[in-house]
Amino acid sequence: MRVEDAPEAWEVVSSTERFKGRVFDVVTDGVRMPGDEVADRDYVRHVGAVAVVALDADDRVLMIRQYRHPARRLLWELPAGLRDVEGEPLAETAARELAEEAGHRAATWHTLVDLLTSPGMTDERIRVFLARDLTPIPEEENGFVPRHEEIGMPVEWVPLPDAVEHALMGMIHNAPAVAGILAAYAASVEGFTGLRPADAPEA
Repeated sequence: MRVEDAPEAWEVVSSTERFKGRVFDVVTDGVRMPGDEVADRDYVRHVGAVAVVALDADDRVLMIRQYRHPARRLLWELPAGLRDVEGEPLAETAARELAEEAGHRAATWHTLVDLLTSPGMTDERIRVFLARDLTPIPEEENGFVPRHEEIGMPVEWVPLPDAVEHALMGMIHNAPAVAGILAAYAASVEGFTGLRPADAPEA
């Protein structure tokens, strides 16, 4: 059997919206199961997001630290953001987030890994990009004004092997950061030659 995720949609016999928000909704679907039984499944319908493993010439990962209220933690993360501009290519969303949150642009982009963050409770998808050949954006060219949790976010350049160790030792918990760091380290073994292009379709 080929080990590859495949699209599949079981019959939904009912659907009830429990909550509607700006970023996500909460719904309950009645799903027809094998044996013809119908079971309720609660889940979060999410707009999705992108994240960026930005590597400099010394293979250091650009990381930011942000307060995450549901987790009650300051988390070290990758530059990331919501897919909240309709029709915007994902690579452009990622480039915008890298510019806004970290003040950098990249000349070389690849798709690194695609994630379903918690498929038992949400349809959220995150595409993690690899960005290289970085240059800082002069302050006068970056008109982004930080708000809320983004105010005063520190930026740290972490050597890729150290970032891997931090992930494996439980020092970094953010899911796209852990997945992106480990994927970047694995891809670096072959000089990033096996990666998909930045505009690769999502399966």
